[in-house]
Amino acid sequence: MTTTRTGVAVIGTGTMGSAIMWRLSERGVPVLGLEQFTPGHDRGSGHGESRIFRTAYHEDPAYVPMLRAALRGWRELGEQIGEPVLTMTGGLSIGPSTGVIVGGSLEAAEVHALTQEILDPAEFGTRFPAQRLREGDTALWEKDAGVIRPELAITGAVRRACELGASVRTGSRVQGIEDGPGDTVLVRLEDEVIRADHVVVAAGAWIPGLLPAAQFPLTVERKILAWFPAGDPTQFGPDRFPVFLRDSPEGRWYGFPSMDGETVKIALHLGGRETDPDELDRVVHDEDTAPLRDLVRRYLPGLGSRPVRAAVCMYTNTPDGHFVIGHPPAYRNVTVVSACSGHGFKFAPVIGEIAADLSCGSTPEFPLELFDVNRFAE
Repeated sequence: MTTTRTGVAVIGTGTMGSAIMWRLSERGVPVLGLEQFTPGHDRGSGHGESRIFRTAYHEDPAYVPMLRAALRGWRELGEQIGEPVLTMTGGLSIGPSTGVIVGGSLEAAEVHALTQEILDPAEFGTRFPAQRLREGDTALWEKDAGVIRPELAITGAVRRACELGASVRTGSRVQGIEDGPGDTVLVRLEDEVIRADHVVVAAGAWIPGLLPAAQFPLTVERKILAWFPAGDPTQFGPDRFPVFLRDSPEGRWYGFPSMDGETVKIALHLGGRETDPDELDRVVHDEDTAPLRDLVRRYLPGLGSRPVRAAVCMYTNTPDGHFVIGHPPAYRNVTVVSACSGHGFKFAPVIGEIAADLSCGSTPEFPLELFDVNRFAE
């Protein structure tokens, strides 16, 4: 069995791992990415053609400074790879004024002096005729929101990292992580051992199996994405139909403008069957899309009532919905970055910087108490 030496080994080259590789490579750190599939694959949580970027963050106002940095990072990545990964469309938050989405967005806007418009029903109907507003709902408009292209973002970050000196092992499933000689860490593959000064685990739904001694209380949910045909595609383009989040009696859900000129993607944020990432049912069944079909009929009358295609992805959730970032005490010279709980993609460039700081022994610019790896310890 061969042994390979590297500075930092990044396990998982998806949403976070790709950005971590990019940010470490910019600093001249020797980086080796380990990927059980290939960068940009559709087996985890980083696919589906579109992800929402937004700034007035209802999950917690503490995220807003990170989002401002992430916005700069997405634009920087687009410039470096020669193709934009983020399209700004503006964004809508819709629901009861005291609900999670609208109430939390208003709080974040107040804490960080963000500009938001509260739209009355008449103005909402004029500006966004493709959406149907429920009686009693409040609609908020924010300018700093848009669509990230996830597959391009991931493959672009990995490609840029490799241009800067990084390398990637594809088809390489990690068998175990253990202490090595001196202060090194050994990452065992099927036919190779990687000896690294530091290891970053950014493997999403596979993290519990890679770091069993950390005993993170993570759950993996099977999620459905569905694309519905637009009757008049011009009504659903990025210039007329912004990204949105809605808090409805049927649940919290979200959607995107048409990125292909033909269809509109929507998905439910809450709910989903708990699963194992290696045993995920990747077949979309008729009952999977039934809740989404009901939402389309009620709130998006310009779309066809049945999806033309659908896909399966995963959320890796923490009990409180916040991320896990830091050094698990049970492992030496290991940083864990993930458990994005269905809302982490937009943060990848800034979390890449944070993980690079932690890997290099530097203090990150942003406080990490909200993401403390020990907060679930009994």
